[in-house]
Amino acid sequence: MYTLATPNKSDYPTLLAIWEASVRATHHFLHEGAVEFFKKIIQENEVFDQVKLTVVRDADPMILGFMGVSEHRLEMLFLAPEARGKGIGKILLRHAIDNLGITHVDVNEQNGEALKFYEKAGFRVISRSELDGTGKPYPILHMQLPA
Repeated sequence: MYTLATPNKSDYPTLLAIWEASVRATHHFLHEGAVEFFKKIIQENEVFDQVKLTVVRDADPMILGFMGVSEHRLEMLFLAPEARGKGIGKILLRHAIDNLGITHVDVNEQNGEALKFYEKAGFRVISRSELDGTGKPYPILHMQLPA
């Protein structure tokens, strides 16, 4: 059984570890320097404080994944690699859509699994940016749920 909860700041190191493990498992297009670059941005810019965070815990209660929402946009959704394929991402996304009103998400174009995940949930690509939000050459697909 999984439960959704709001994390405490004391959970942030766990969230960062999940972020890093998830990125290394799914973002094969990023080289080591890029992973460290983005990790530093998360830490220095206190990114977790800029979004409404929700975590998924198991019965232990270990955090298995998390998401961050800002207004109507899903800003992040990351799962511990061992939690992938168990419906946890769907639980988070469904909560974001049904309870937090998200309608938009951005996805790295090179992350085909994430693209398929969001398309299966009903999101459609509405535009594309050549560069990511930091100006790096990682194209971003901007997705939206149909009105």
